Amino acid sequence: MEIQRLKEERLLKSLAHFPCVGILGPRQCGKTTLSKLLMDKLGKQAVYLDMESERDRSALSSPELFFDQHMDECIVLDEIQVHPDLFPILRSSIDKNRVPGRFILLGSSSPHLLRKSNESLAGRESYHELSPFNLLEIDKPLQHRLTGGYPECYLFEDVDISFEWLANYVASYVQRELPALGLNTHPHNIQKLLTMLAHVHGNLLNIEQLSGSLGISATSVRNYLGFIEDAFLIRRLKPFHANLKKRLVKSPKVYIRDVGVLHQLLGIGSRKDYEFSPQLGASWEGYVIEQILQLLPAPYLSYFYRTHQGTECHLVITKGDQPIISVEVKYTAAPKMTKSFTTAIDDLGTKNNFIIVPREEDFPLTDNVQVVGLETFLKNIILDL
Repeated sequence: MEIQRLKEERLLKSLAHFPCVGILGPRQCGKTTLSKLLMDKLGKQAVYLDMESERDRSALSSPELFFDQHMDECIVLDEIQVHPDLFPILRSSIDKNRVPGRFILLGSSSPHLLRKSNESLAGRESYHELSPFNLLEIDKPLQHRLTGGYPECYLFEDVDISFEWLANYVASYVQRELPALGLNTHPHNIQKLLTMLAHVHGNLLNIEQLSGSLGISATSVRNYLGFIEDAFLIRRLKPFHANLKKRLVKSPKVYIRDVGVLHQLLGIGSRKDYEFSPQLGASWEGYVIEQILQLLPAPYLSYFYRTHQGTECHLVITKGDQPIISVEVKYTAAPKMTKSFTTAIDDLGTKNNFIIVPREEDFPLTDNVQVVGLETFLKNIILDL
């Protein structure tokens, strides 16, 4: 079953203008499948190499010669972060024949890939992040909300198999992927930290609390979080505080990015578990924010807003330092305006304000606040930015 990816058109446009295009994202999010589809649509011959395959790596025993021999083809290098020494050679090859669409680089680790490319491919590349399926890409929203957007997991008809897949996925990151990226600690510590992060999903990040629970230093926790974030497993949402004379919190909020991974870590394994979970509101909040941020275009930025007095807005979208949209996320069929959200809107001065609920609604709650479903918000607000 082929599902149209929203990034496809943008990637094709970049391939028409840049000699090297990178697609970054977590493992199993569909990078390889999408790259092969792009190769079919480029109108030129293409060759695909997986840097984790011994046979494909042997083809690059003399990479400069290989690139010269395939000068007129598009070369896809998958899991490029395991072969960082290729970047200087890529630069040299591009400079020999600087035409669009020569290389597609796929990577599962943002810092390692970007750091090397910034040293070697400056001005020659365009990078795009690919996430698991977005709500606007699929046709089973309730399953998507339960088991997340990883393509193989989402496409299973049996929810039990989806959660078995998720358990194996988390185990592979804990036991292999994160250690391979350089996270030097026992897998038990990684598993415990991920589980703790799931239980504080949507809350302010408290490094000292995590440190005390794990029995390791705060410095080590920060280091571990960096690896986990750079592997696209968590998102840290920063607080907004520009030009406001209020006592505001300074810690970020932390979210497990894929809701299926969140539910697996929380022990949620069925629709009934989900509906009766005490984490239902936090799960919905993180799901909504992730779906929005996957589609939020540059130059728009995202934050949350919270004061020490308790005023809060779950998501603030800005253009530069100017807040333009305030979002409250509520898992309810009958949303009401709260004093907290009203005060946040007054503080931020936003004219476009929304409460996003878990069914498709679209009606004014007050003269400056609209109640909407998530799909409606994505289609009518975010895609129109």
